[in-house]
Amino acid sequence: MLMKKLALAGMIAGLLLGGSAIAADKASADAAIAAAKAAQKEAAAAGGEWKMIGDLLKDADKAASEGNFASAESLAKKAESYSKLGKEQAMGQSNVGNPGYLYN
Repeated sequence: MLMKKLALAGMIAGLLLGGSAIAADKASADAAIAAAKAAQKEAAAAGGEWKMIGDLLKDADKAASEGNFASAESLAKKAESYSKLGKEQAMGQSNVGNPGYLYN
């Protein structure tokens, strides 16, 4: 059930991020990067930070510093959505415990 929700959320995020053909400016890229970093901290606090999030944020910072604001915003939004999915995954798997067959 959780995997279905994660897959659906990933597909929706892909559709939303794929339609970012609007011209981005520095302010919107910076706002997206800041939101992604905040979401990354929340995911890390929940124990659900995925490795790729840091790489995406590094790439977003690099793209913004090179003046490629559309790419920076797209990468930051992807990092934010992965952070939210990671946090959701961590919260869904907390207190699950081990399967019963380990105790027999």
